[in-house]
Amino acid sequence: MTASQRHRLKKMAYGHKTPHQGRMRAHVVLHAARGRSNARIARETGLHVDTVRTWRGRFAEEGMAGLADRQRPGRPPSFTALQAAQVKALACQLPAETGAPLSRWSCPELAREAMQRGIAPAVSASTVRRWLAQDALKPWQHRSWIFITDPDFGPKAARVLDLYARTWQGNPLGPDEYVISADEKTSIQARCRCHPTLAPGQARAMRVNHTYGRGGALAYLAAYDVHQARVFGRTEPRTGISPFMNLVAQVMSTEPYASAKRVFWIVDNGSSHRGQKAADRLTSAFPNAVLVHTPVHASWLNQVEIYFSVVQRKVVSPNDFTDLAQVGDRLRAFEDRYNATAQPFQWKFTTSDLNDLLARLDRHTADHQEESSVALAT
Repeated sequence: MTASQRHRLKKMAYGHKTPHQGRMRAHVVLHAARGRSNARIARETGLHVDTVRTWRGRFAEEGMAGLADRQRPGRPPSFTALQAAQVKALACQLPAETGAPLSRWSCPELAREAMQRGIAPAVSASTVRRWLAQDALKPWQHRSWIFITDPDFGPKAARVLDLYARTWQGNPLGPDEYVISADEKTSIQARCRCHPTLAPGQARAMRVNHTYGRGGALAYLAAYDVHQARVFGRTEPRTGISPFMNLVAQVMSTEPYASAKRVFWIVDNGSSHRGQKAADRLTSAFPNAVLVHTPVHASWLNQVEIYFSVVQRKVVSPNDFTDLAQVGDRLRAFEDRYNATAQPFQWKFTTSDLNDLLARLDRHTADHQEESSVALAT
């Protein structure tokens, strides 16, 4: 045994990342180099004497290469790489494009389609599942999304993002200027469960009875100060212009908003605050208020939606209220609890991210139009 071989064998025998089989083979050879018998090596390593004899002989004949696994005999592959690639390509197509009356692919359906197309004479769903797992393909899953339809999406979204960064029309906001994000959470029901909710216990989750009696519904309107992390909320029987203006009056009648230079109200395009009429109505009631609309179908730009998601998870769900009064009391109590410890949301989507998003969508639209024109030409 050379010094180089001994050094490599010691690294194999005591290395933390060496597989167990390689470590044991290295120990066998090192023991043999010390002149120990096969029987003794077997006792000290816990291996069978035939195993010790095998690896000792292979090292004597082939050196370090003899400690590697040899090519094992077995059945040749049943499918070629081309067949696997063809099934993967099929999974990346919509079933409607192939003529299959399906909404999405499953592994059994892909296996059936592959046999009908002659890709393979016989293939199982488990084999297809193994092929798809190699590239993390999951054609049975789907996610919904909304493509941009607002022609002024870029400028409208940029205004909102600039306000989050305390900038308006290229100028920084002053200390007496505030940004409010407002919206309505509609139809919060009071569901009185037909059996009392059971508290959680050891190895048991909280249990809520499935059947319930309806106790009516109300709307929850909230205004969130983006930079102060302060929430103003109220409940109303329904949404509309008057309930929204009641929320505006509730906020604008308190300090520091009543005497502020400007208060920017970020809202979506809901019917209670849509269009220029809503902006004029707000300004006529409160001259220091400025209404800023998000783009159409872009409520995700409105930070109050994050607060509503907190309310849904921590206050409303699971819904178990005796009546609407209890719903309103809990919402108002949660506002106080939230305002006591709230911190501003760590909003990370900036105007540069917006420009990257719009550029990607432009490329997607251009590629889609090119594919459509090629399909029509053929």
